[in-house]
Amino acid sequence: MRNKLLIILILLIGLCTLNSCKDKKGQEEVSNIDSNQVCIELTDGRKINLELYPNVAPISVNNFLKLVDQHYYDGVVFHRIIDGFMIQAGGYYMSEDGRTIMQKEPQATIKGEFSSNGVENNIKHVAGVLSMARANNPDSGSAQFFICSDDAPHLDGNYAAFGKVLDNASLQVVKEIAASPKVYVDGSLSDFPYPVITIKTIERI
Repeated sequence: MRNKLLIILILLIGLCTLNSCKDKKGQEEVSNIDSNQVCIELTDGRKINLELYPNVAPISVNNFLKLVDQHYYDGVVFHRIIDGFMIQAGGYYMSEDGRTIMQKEPQATIKGEFSSNGVENNIKHVAGVLSMARANNPDSGSAQFFICSDDAPHLDGNYAAFGKVLDNASLQVVKEIAASPKVYVDGSLSDFPYPVITIKTIERI
């Protein structure tokens, strides 16, 4: 009886040790996985939490995260907002005196990951979806992005959606920005929010 108890005790200790090793290994594996979530923090303290979808739009996600890690977006402003549609950023920042809108240095363009450009992408442009901004050329996207404040089905299949807000609080911030007062600056900045809305930083979470 005593020997049986001793054997059971040894087996239990071994099992606990094995499970402990598995737990530690699992934690290490999780910590080594790149985060697919980011947080846009504005200078006024508001935040927009986003989840990215590399399995759908890997080129767009990798490009965006590369710029995030390089702090490219620190200090950029939302330069185009349309209530009931979307908010756009990634191309402009304000001069140090706060009087001049400056253009960010251009970045390399990437392939547009959407169906009309030969790439399968089933993400619909519903409220909260993150997508790449571009010019007429389907492969002209680079650093500028937009977040839909409302459903925009006319964009489906023609723009590279690659993420979405994580929570209702983030979507509320997007809607607040879209409804902000705006001014006409020039032909390329006809829907500029004023007061200026600046991104403090975008970081992985």
